[in-house]
Amino acid sequence: MKCIFSDFDGTLTNNGFLGPVFFDILNLIEKHNSELVIVSGRSLSWGHFMLTHFPLKHIIMEGGGVIITRTKDGEFIEENLVYDEEIQELAEHTIKLKEQIPSVIMSADSFGRRTDRAVEFLYMNEKDVDKVRNYFIKNNINFSQSNVHINFWLGDVSKANAVDYYLKNYAPHLNKDECLFYGDAMNDESMFKFFPNTVGVSNIISVLDSLKFKPKIILEGKDNSGANGVYNHLKDLFDQSADF
Repeated sequence: MKCIFSDFDGTLTNNGFLGPVFFDILNLIEKHNSELVIVSGRSLSWGHFMLTHFPLKHIIMEGGGVIITRTKDGEFIEENLVYDEEIQELAEHTIKLKEQIPSVIMSADSFGRRTDRAVEFLYMNEKDVDKVRNYFIKNNINFSQSNVHINFWLGDVSKANAVDYYLKNYAPHLNKDECLFYGDAMNDESMFKFFPNTVGVSNIISVLDSLKFKPKIILEGKDNSGANGVYNHLKDLFDQSADF
């Protein structure tokens, strides 16, 4: 595989934490002359952190709302995949949401977000979470739930749309058959539909029945949860040098 695309939370982390196996994954990918592109619902500011501290060239953040590139000179180039008007309207809706539902808990990284926002639904009671979802539905606001956040945005944004744009404009030498995607959550469904080569780490079992489009391969067992599953599958794949 020439390019590995992967979700971050729950896929490249274990139990919510970034551990040594993540760096084993990076080393394994580099050793086999492949490249990792993280496709995450995390914020733009998190993208800057990852590009600064990890050997990555490109990263897709905010569920597909923005692509960040690190140049050879160490500078960051950002490309928004939504219109400026949608970014402004999103900011206005965020204010209204907090006014109408004072109990809403915004993610700690919301200050670093541009093309979407995130709600910390895990720390809210279910009744208030339902109010948040109803606000989005009533106001025609797009939203998707990961294993840590409910992300919401305006515009035609998805992980798959962003990756399709990325392949056409940043990596035209690649085709989808030469790529592989790892994921574990509801907001990875567009990627499971988009790519022919997809893998769900074993912790995807908690949302599997809710997915219309499922990964081609579903890993099993505690040893294949999160980043451990990505590492184990990649190692076998590279060791065998076999077709997916």
